[in-house]
Amino acid sequence: MRPRGEVHLALLRAVGELATPERGATLREVAAHAGVGRQAATYTMGNLRRYGAVVIARTRRVSYRNRPVAEYALPAPGGEAGPPGVHALLAAWAVRPIPHLEPPT
Repeated sequence: MRPRGEVHLALLRAVGELATPERGATLREVAAHAGVGRQAATYTMGNLRRYGAVVIARTRRVSYRNRPVAEYALPAPGGEAGPPGVHALLAAWAVRPIPHLEPPT
């Protein structure tokens, strides 16, 4: 696995510094705080969100866009990082017995 890049680390640090319990940071705010270009931030935040390193906490209306924008935050402590449905799927498989592997009664 490749080491985390400068953009990755800068965006994670910016999300952690800007996000509060009442308000998350938008992509533009995170990019400006991290000193990263908007295109690089868009690409990297998509990857961070996909792998669970950041989450969309809520959305809000802004003056520069007609649609609400996502507010990003770090995941809650103790939360597993990874694609969202994988953990639920693995947990369901773990509790379901497999008929052909059960010992005969």
